[in-house]
Amino acid sequence: MLSESTGRPPLLSRLAAKSGQLEVRNSVIAGVRSYFAGDGYLEVDTPLLLETVAPEEHIEPIECAGGYLATSPEIQMKLLMAAGYERIYQVTRSFRQGEVGKNHSPEFAILEWYRKGDSVELLARDAEAMFRWVARQVGCVDRLSWQGRSIDLSAPWRIRSVRDVFMEMAGWDPVSDFDPSRFDLDLVEKVEPNLGRGAPEFLAFYPAELGSLARLHPDDHRVAQRLELYVEGLELANGFVELNDAAEQRARFDKAARDIRRQGRVPPPMPEAFLAALARLPDCVGMALGLDRMVMLFADAGSIDEVRPFGPCEA
Repeated sequence: MLSESTGRPPLLSRLAAKSGQLEVRNSVIAGVRSYFAGDGYLEVDTPLLLETVAPEEHIEPIECAGGYLATSPEIQMKLLMAAGYERIYQVTRSFRQGEVGKNHSPEFAILEWYRKGDSVELLARDAEAMFRWVARQVGCVDRLSWQGRSIDLSAPWRIRSVRDVFMEMAGWDPVSDFDPSRFDLDLVEKVEPNLGRGAPEFLAFYPAELGSLARLHPDDHRVAQRLELYVEGLELANGFVELNDAAEQRARFDKAARDIRRQGRVPPPMPEAFLAALARLPDCVGMALGLDRMVMLFADAGSIDEVRPFGPCEA
């Protein structure tokens, strides 16, 4: 723990005041690493400066030095899975243009992991086991207190379909009658604020249009095998049963590139090495989790800047 002193410049005073949150951050990241090491995962690291990134309509990359800062490590980690690795994870940084707010930043910490498997349920149980392991490492056991709310972490966490949740909370079925503008508005205003209340829960099986790198459901191609984890209205993680059909993935990337051009932006080059390797990608699942947000929960913080030493472009 830092000792008290006087006469510090404002920046140093802010850094000193964060010592408790940074100790929680250290414990959370150590807990993440101990969980994955104990479950047979190999920790990897992938480049932050890339020749290209996956074209995605709702994610704007940051150009740098003739390339792009990584929007996520997804493509490179899938290349490792295609090369024969079976369980991998990493703790790293990602960068996205225009991400500003108490839960957002243009630079953020991310945990991402992949393993062989082929079901949303498997991925949900892995995420739950990891989170509950970390909770025990920081002394929360089966209950967490965040911003005056009590959160029950005991298993199992509920998995609810997008269709059922939207029918209940917004009064319409986005799978049978997909409307992207209406979906985005209702998700933010009617659905997300009510997810994960009192206990974490997963929102699963999104409309196919919203699963850009996810495999479609074998029994209903209108649905993508995608799920997100919510705790008290806070989106914490996003996972897929991973698409490994190169022709279908190329078609989705082509559509995303057209959508990006319609926005007046220039899409990144097509990730050809990734597409060429997809035929060798085994049936696998993967999840990306916002580490800053996870630390927020355990540190009882109201914003991600409270649990990081420095905010965007600070110092």
